[in-house]
Amino acid sequence: MGSKNKNKNKMSRVKRKRKKTISNIIYFILFFIALIILAFSICKILLWKKDNDKIEKIDKEIKEDIKIEEKKPDETKTENVNPPDEKEESDYWKYIKMDLLNVDFTDLLKKNPDTVGWIKVNGTTINYPIVQSNDNSYYLTHAFDKTKNEAGWIFADYRNNMEDFDKNTVIYGHGRLNVTMFGSLKNILESNWYNNKDNHVIKLSTPKENTLWQVFSIYTIPAESYYITTEFYSDETYNEFLTTLKNRSKVDFSADVNINDKILTLSTCKDDSNRVVMHAKLIKKETR
Repeated sequence: MGSKNKNKNKMSRVKRKRKKTISNIIYFILFFIALIILAFSICKILLWKKDNDKIEKIDKEIKEDIKIEEKKPDETKTENVNPPDEKEESDYWKYIKMDLLNVDFTDLLKKNPDTVGWIKVNGTTINYPIVQSNDNSYYLTHAFDKTKNEAGWIFADYRNNMEDFDKNTVIYGHGRLNVTMFGSLKNILESNWYNNKDNHVIKLSTPKENTLWQVFSIYTIPAESYYITTEFYSDETYNEFLTTLKNRSKVDFSADVNINDKILTLSTCKDDSNRVVMHAKLIKKETR
C-alpha cells in the first residue's frame, strides 16, 4: 500500500509539473503576442506622427511661399451662375457678395505641376491646394511634394476637367484624426457648423478662375459610387441624381438645384465603411 501511494503521489506531482509547464508556455506565447502587437501599434503611431509632421511642414511652407488672398470680385470679369428669381428669398443673393479666394499659382505649379486649384471650406480647417493625377489612387498615399505619405493630399477625381467644371466635380481627401486634409469635414455634421449660414460656402480658385459654391447637401453614407458619378447621359438622369443628393441631406438648406447647375462634391472616410459627403452648387465665377 505504501508503494502504491508513493507512485500515486509521484504521478500527481508529474501531472502538476506538466500542467505548470504548459501554463507557462501559454503565458509566454500570449506575452510574446502582446509584445508584438504593442510593438506594431507603437510603430504605427510613430509612422502616423511622422506622416502628420511632414504634411504640416509641407502645408506651412506652401502657405509661407504662396500668395493667397480673399478679395472683392472684379464685377467686369464676374458672372453670377444660374441665379434664382430675384424676388425669391434665397441665401444665394447673400453669398454672391462674399469675397472670392484668389491664389497665385505660379510658384505652386513649379512645386507640383499636378496642381489644379485651391479649396477653402468655411467653418473647417480645409484650406489646401488641389492636385490631380491620372488615377484616384496616387494621392491617397503621396503628399503634395510627391513623397510617400499615408496622409495623402487633397485631389480631384481624374475623370474631371478642372479647367471647365463638369456637371459633378469630385474632390477627395483622407479624414485624418489630427484634422489635416479632410479631417475636419466631419464638422459639417455638427449643429454649430450647419446652424451658421456663413459656413454654407466653398471657395475654390483655379489658374483659370475664382469661384464660389453654395452648399445644398451634407450626409454620411456607406461607401458607394453613385454620388461620385461624373457623366450623365440625359437631363432626366442628371435631375434624378440632383434630387437624390438633395433628399439625402441631414439639413434642409435653402439652395435649390436644377439641371442648369454644376455641382462640387467633397468626399472623405468617416470610418472604413462609411463616407462623409458634402455637395455645393456653383453660384459665382470670376475670370482671372
